[in-house]
Amino acid sequence: MNERDKAARRFEEHRSHLRAVAYRIVGSHTEAEDAVQETWLRYDRSDTGAVDNLRGWLTRVVARVCLDMLRSRRARRDRPTPWPEPESDYSRTGNEPDPDAIDPEHEAVLSDSVGRALLVMMETLSPAERIALVLHDSFAVPFAEIAPLLDRSPGAAKKLAVRARQKIRDTETRQSDLYRHRRIVDAFLAAVRSGDLDRLLTILHCDVVRRVDGDLAEQAPIEVRGARNVVEEARLFAGRARYARLVLIDGAPGAVVTDRGRPTLALTFVIKEERIIEFEVITRSARLRRMRFAPGLSVRERAAALRPHP
Repeated sequence: MNERDKAARRFEEHRSHLRAVAYRIVGSHTEAEDAVQETWLRYDRSDTGAVDNLRGWLTRVVARVCLDMLRSRRARRDRPTPWPEPESDYSRTGNEPDPDAIDPEHEAVLSDSVGRALLVMMETLSPAERIALVLHDSFAVPFAEIAPLLDRSPGAAKKLAVRARQKIRDTETRQSDLYRHRRIVDAFLAAVRSGDLDRLLTILHCDVVRRVDGDLAEQAPIEVRGARNVVEEARLFAGRARYARLVLIDGAPGAVVTDRGRPTLALTFVIKEERIIEFEVITRSARLRRMRFAPGLSVRERAAALRPHP
């Protein structure tokens, strides 16, 4: 076995680890594979004979490659995708993998901790914050080793990770609010459709305000205040609510009625203390055209709702 074959075999011992690092940073299996391959090329061109900790050296190299990728694509959004079935590494370096080998890091990539929701949350972070958070929190790389990658001091690298954790927590809170508010809007629509006025009273805040904007303003007051008053005139929007479907409107749970694919009525909500404190019935075409509607609230769409707006 020549020296290059030996080097290739040593690299293969760390490939799954490098895949996991790259995927957690960039959130794309294709780009993760590209980053690992670029790391192999850099390793192949380098003299690593004096490197005591090859795994650590390779981790820093793949992180640098990923950092360059993140910086180059800042103008576009990530598109997290599921990790593919493991491919043979034989085609890459000529070494046939052990078919009985267990790849725990590959399994970790498939776990909930790096699922779609987390990848979407990672989009709120800058490239430097992603590097600091992933390397330190997921792979226990010391800040003293992370700092040179980011051209910062260890203290500054630590602050990046702290800031990243706070952003993740804030996004998790937003996600939790989104789910709760969705249930409240869904319950509101169900109560209106069924005419369950007692149930509607439990969903509305006592100081709720109902507004209308559009042709409905000719049939009822533009504004009604108080839960009892709103419930008494629920008939105003009950008919159309029968055809309303739950959507995201400008990133928040709402409802829309469409005709031939075009919105004709929208319901927007303000929720406070787990009750609807304000909602508006909108039929004015000019406003409807300015709204951003995301159809449905599937797992993918809920994840999309968490993306920061430009």
